[in-house]
Parts: sequence; structure tokens; C-alpha cells
Amino acid sequence: MQALLFGAIGTLVETSELQRRAFNAAFAEANLEWAWNRATYADLLQTSGGEKRISEALRRAGLAIDAANIHRRKTELFHEILAQERPGPRPGVADIVAAAPSAGVRLGFVTTTSRDNVDAILGASGIPADTFDFIGDASMVASPKPAPDIYNLALARLGAKHAVAIEDSPDGANAARAAGLQVVAFPGVMHVGRDFGDVLFQTQHLDPSSLLGLL
Repeated sequence: MQALLFGAIGTLVETSELQRRAFNAAFAEANLEWAWNRATYADLLQTSGGEKRISEALRRAGLAIDAANIHRRKTELFHEILAQERPGPRPGVADIVAAAPSAGVRLGFVTTTSRDNVDAILGASGIPADTFDFIGDASMVASPKPAPDIYNLALARLGAKHAVAIEDSPDGANAARAAGLQVVAFPGVMHVGRDFGDVLFQTQHLDPSSLLGLL
């Protein structure tokens, strides 16, 4: 059995700018005089986990504010933006999804974000959940990426003997490699230029003929 594993919400939909806007809106509602610009946010993305980023910023500012509440509101705002703007899939994603079944390739959505985020992204992309033979989320493993746990679970559930992961960030690529997978780098706009390590290739447009040909 062969599988192609989309490794993050950002491999389906370009989310970085939308998330940055949601963070800034949540900060404004909390009366924090913060506004993360694109350069700052791109740098912050080198640390996985939105709540961790907020906690660190609060610590540096010496503020005793509950990061979890701000992050919860940020997520609500992010979902509102997704529902209003419906950005659709990234280049080539719809083509891959359409071509995979006839090529005998199973599809996985292997993320460790919340299930609510998964559902919001699928809604924004227009890709039905039943397109995927496996969908992961944070509730399914003890350790999120860059730990390989969710990839190991996906491979076990899919019964895949050969699989390739598509990842939009270096942390995700590291998680896939730790599970013994080869990786195609599909950088999000704020991860362009970062070091993805040993990958099969890097692209900004997924092509079924080259990608499915790896399996």
C-alpha cells in the first residue's frame, strides 16, 4: 500500500498571513499593544505552537496574562477569517487529491493541530474530509510534532509500505524523517528560504505527475 501524507494545515491552505492577522486581532481585544509584522511572525514560526509563542512574548514583557485564553480567542478569530474568506487549496493540491485514487495512492492528513482547526481548514479548502483515508489531530498522540508519533500512527492505520510526506515547515519535515519517511518540501509563504534538511525536492506548486511518480 502506498500513501501520500499531507503533513500540516499549511500544506492544504496557505494560512500564515491569516494566522498573523488573527493573533494581532486577539492582542487588540486583550488590550495588548502588540502587532506582529510579517518579519516578526516569520521569525516566531521557527518555534512550533501558537500558545508557546504567546507565552514567550508575555514572559519577555513581564505580563501575568493567561496565554491560553488569548490563544483560544486567536483560534476563534482564525476560524472566522477562514469561513469569511475561504482561501481555497494551495497550488496543485486539488490536482493531487483528484489524481491519487486512480493511481492507487491513499491520502493522509497528518497534523497535530486541534480537530477544530482541521475541520476549519477542510471547510476553507473545499476538500471533503472523506477524501482522506487518515486524518490526524492533537488528541491522537501524546507528543506533537516535531515528534514523529502522528506519522507513526498514520503509517500503522494506513498499512502503508511506502509513503511520502509533504511538509510546509522544517519542524514538520523533521517529524516525517524521524518516522523514516522521505519528504517533499512545500514551504508556506513564511517558511520560504528556511532549511528543510534532506528532502526529495522543494516546490511551490504540487504536480501529480512528479509527486505520484515517487510512489
